[in-house]
Amino acid sequence: MSDLSLHGVIPYLPTPVTPEGEVDRAALSRLVEHLIGQGVHGFAPLGSTGEFAYLDAAQKETVVRTVVEAVDGRVPVIAGVASTTTRDAVAQAQRWRALGADGILAILEAYFPLTDAGVEAYFTAIADATDAPVTLYTNPSFQRSDLSLPVISRLSHHPNIRYIKDASTNTGRLLSILNRTEGRLGVFAASAHITTAVMLIGGLGWMAGPSCVAPRQSVELYALCKAGKWDAAMDLQRRLWSLNESFARFNLAAAIKAGLRLQGFDCGDPLPPQRSLDAAEIDQLKDALSLIGAM
Repeated sequence: MSDLSLHGVIPYLPTPVTPEGEVDRAALSRLVEHLIGQGVHGFAPLGSTGEFAYLDAAQKETVVRTVVEAVDGRVPVIAGVASTTTRDAVAQAQRWRALGADGILAILEAYFPLTDAGVEAYFTAIADATDAPVTLYTNPSFQRSDLSLPVISRLSHHPNIRYIKDASTNTGRLLSILNRTEGRLGVFAASAHITTAVMLIGGLGWMAGPSCVAPRQSVELYALCKAGKWDAAMDLQRRLWSLNESFARFNLAAAIKAGLRLQGFDCGDPLPPQRSLDAAEIDQLKDALSLIGAM
């Protein structure tokens, strides 16, 4: 088992695409370099911001390979694994590890509802498949079969399941996870959470797409929290929250790509059948970015 230790600001990377729909490796590498320069602590390609549900197998492999090569060992790469079948999820985990991913972000897709036993078996199989530490990803808004608290508690005893990123809007659920797992799982917040509050109750940081467009401010917020400067952290958090509110109104992948384009990082359009932001939505995004000094 790897001794990987995750913490801090870990952006969910977008997947830049050309007008022909191919992964834009040059744009992705440039973005990785920029974010490392801003001080982020890791990367999560093939998360929700990365449009994993809209990529084929070859595109996913290109994304992981590109990010691993661009990072070149400087920060951890936690690659997303998502499938409706356990067999395919295991194959993805093994392939991403072979390409050099440091960890696995395990996502459950489901067409038919699953029992708790089926959900637990899916994540257990991924954790058994490689020595790469696994981060569980739970998003009740999008997952037909979410991870219940009892399942999370049982999975936390697996030696290779080390972290959880919870994308609910319920910070109390995070505290319940921390209480139930008794230090076995490190907890990461999502953009739907007030991240300063998550850090206060014992969170390790946050994995979130908006950090791609506000990396400097996100890293500053993490440093303030780690230093226990809670008043200053909340002052910055209040300004950053306007960005979270803006993204919550839009398709997240489209909003991240629009925000990056405004900052000079053209990652292409969201993959069909998703739509790009319209002019009025881009104006709202500009206002939110300007408020935090990200424009």
